[in-house]
Amino acid sequence: MAMTMTQKILAAHAGLDSVKAGQLIECDLDVVMANDITGPMALPIFRQMADKVFDKDKVVLVPDHFTPNKDIKSAQNARDIQDFSRQQNLTHHMVQGKCGVEHGVLPERGIVYAGQCIIGADSHTCTYGALGAFGTGVGTTDIARGMATGKAWFKVPTAIKFVLKNKPSRYVTGKDIILHIIGKIGVDGALYQSMEFVGDGISHLTMDDRFTICNMAIEAGAKNGIFTVDEQTAAYMEEHAPGKSYRIFTADEDAEYEQTIEINLSKVRPTVAFPHLPGNAHTIDEIEAGEKIMIDQVVIGSCTNGRMSDMRKAAAILKGKTVHPEVRVMVIPATQKIFLQCMEEGLAQIFVEAGCAFNTPSCGACMGGHMGVMCKGEKCVSTSNRNFVGRMGDVESMIYLASPEVAAASALAGYIANPEKTGGDQL
Repeated sequence: MAMTMTQKILAAHAGLDSVKAGQLIECDLDVVMANDITGPMALPIFRQMADKVFDKDKVVLVPDHFTPNKDIKSAQNARDIQDFSRQQNLTHHMVQGKCGVEHGVLPERGIVYAGQCIIGADSHTCTYGALGAFGTGVGTTDIARGMATGKAWFKVPTAIKFVLKNKPSRYVTGKDIILHIIGKIGVDGALYQSMEFVGDGISHLTMDDRFTICNMAIEAGAKNGIFTVDEQTAAYMEEHAPGKSYRIFTADEDAEYEQTIEINLSKVRPTVAFPHLPGNAHTIDEIEAGEKIMIDQVVIGSCTNGRMSDMRKAAAILKGKTVHPEVRVMVIPATQKIFLQCMEEGLAQIFVEAGCAFNTPSCGACMGGHMGVMCKGEKCVSTSNRNFVGRMGDVESMIYLASPEVAAASALAGYIANPEKTGGDQL
């Protein structure tokens, strides 16, 4: 039976020769991940099932959402997963100041790689599809069972094939591409489906672009996003997961897809998602044709756009310039390694001299937990992945999702601005 990339990975982990869409299967897991919000909720359920995790190398608990600890409750949550990690002697023991945002840390440390089956108690676990893996978010009960048994049940998804063609223009990034796609198909356009990305255009996308695209597959309702493995992918894994035995799965030529969508990357424009849905996409040309959208805040970072290339792109725009006097800006690298690299390359100095707050890795701003919470009526341009009502503060605040370059250009202008007209040499 012909299968898609995702179906082949699931079949292999279920010990089956083949699977078909809609089939219920139980799969062996390579990684089980939770954070300081979801992990503490899973622990009591886990303790009803087992005394020991199924594999100390494959369970990862990352404190990142309410860290640095926001209050007493968040401090306790962080303590709970740290104590559990220590008691279970987990190989990947994560502590604030030594890790970062989960979806930045796991690829960076070579914990996730091609061919794996990964669950995480966080919806953006689909990020790992950039490496040719199956990654998906699940609830705390599934995480607890996964930690105890190393297994999870799945309904095999159908798939949409996205054929990416040609080369994107200078200021078009993975963020613009995925916002364009979600704007095209809608926030439920890939509901419980696999978004599979193929085509010659992939060669023009960096690994960071691919991480960003897969990260936001969930914003289209998808079960997962996944890219074919190419030389770039292999080079990334060689650097970050040397010696790891990974498997490459490619879709059969006659694999069945619900639909095939061609995306001409050369035609994609810098794109912004307006409140209050990631699918409410507008090109920078449409925005410039209307009244200026004045802003109060800019956030550059998150698991979507907190990687090193994102930092460099934002810094190139901001270098030698000053943030608009009415705008506050936070720059949040995704991991401690990226934070340090920003300092070593002089990017931290660029950000601070431009008038930005340069902050420790955290999910806080993105999910409205702390750091950058907005009050009534405020508007924010954010490089994060969600702009739902009340996501970053008051229910009457507004979030505009954009690339690091659009965000940086907007920080300078005081309104949503076109980075093509701001410019800046790539760093």
